Amino acid sequence: MKRMITLLLTLALLLTAAPALAQSTAPIRVVATIFPPYDFVRAIAGDTGAVELSMLLKPGAEMHSYEPTPQDILSIGNADLFLYIGGESDAWVQDILDSMPESGVKALKLMDMVPTVEEELVEGMQAEEETEETADAEEAPELDEHVWTSPVNAIAMVNTLCDELSALDPADAEAFRTNADAYIAKLQALDTAFRQTVETGKRREVIFGDRFALRYFAAEYGLTYYAAFPGCSSETEPSAQTVAFLIGKVQQDKVPLILYPELSTHKVADAISEETGVPTHIFYACHNLTADEFAAGKTYVDFMTENLQTLKEALN
Repeated sequence: MKRMITLLLTLALLLTAAPALAQSTAPIRVVATIFPPYDFVRAIAGDTGAVELSMLLKPGAEMHSYEPTPQDILSIGNADLFLYIGGESDAWVQDILDSMPESGVKALKLMDMVPTVEEELVEGMQAEEETEETADAEEAPELDEHVWTSPVNAIAMVNTLCDELSALDPADAEAFRTNADAYIAKLQALDTAFRQTVETGKRREVIFGDRFALRYFAAEYGLTYYAAFPGCSSETEPSAQTVAFLIGKVQQDKVPLILYPELSTHKVADAISEETGVPTHIFYACHNLTADEFAAGKTYVDFMTENLQTLKEALN
């Protein structure tokens, strides 16, 4: 709370000191919290020059531990369109938006663009440790915030974002739609390929030796999954029972590949691999990317295309 108050006071000072921004119809200033909405808007904007785009989460950083800096807050206040996920990791957003009622920024949640599901604990998964505060509180069920992990959801988001950008800049609406349709065609091809991979696979089970942030992906393609932690877990050390359960699953079900997400230490996956002799492999949840991948212009489609090849190996 003290940190938030400090940030809000800093914002007030920055906005007071900032010169008035000249009114302009272009470019549209878009700020995205994390990589997926950043990449979707980048694809829609293409080379029109009509969008000035930035991402708050630095490449290589972990989404769940992100806290906005004063400069980040200033960027949000100066944006025409602010894109965020809307889950537990974005709990700070509403306070920021409430502090700038006259900014004129339009804020959109990705979780409002698609149907959502609750986070779940599957068999063997390590639950969050309860504190006195969480034990006493009657909390509403927590929704899984990783909505972008399904290519079908990504298509819906691209369509919505294209409409929003077109409303802000009607002069470039036709170019936005052309670019969006080209990107959606790639997502549709991926969707078809994922379905074929699952239908022809020898199994429909995947094992993650880490967090599992791909519940929407698994639900879309009918996959059963087992993992060390749920997607938003802050736990990093699984219990001996969790590790033993996952080792047993790999051995009993003859799982050919142990998966882990990007930016993971993959210690748990490595421990399971060492015990079972089964190799490990990255499977992208696409929440962020490394600095080198960002510099190389890697896209959500690129990562999902790599996931397709990994899934073929994991299911056969």
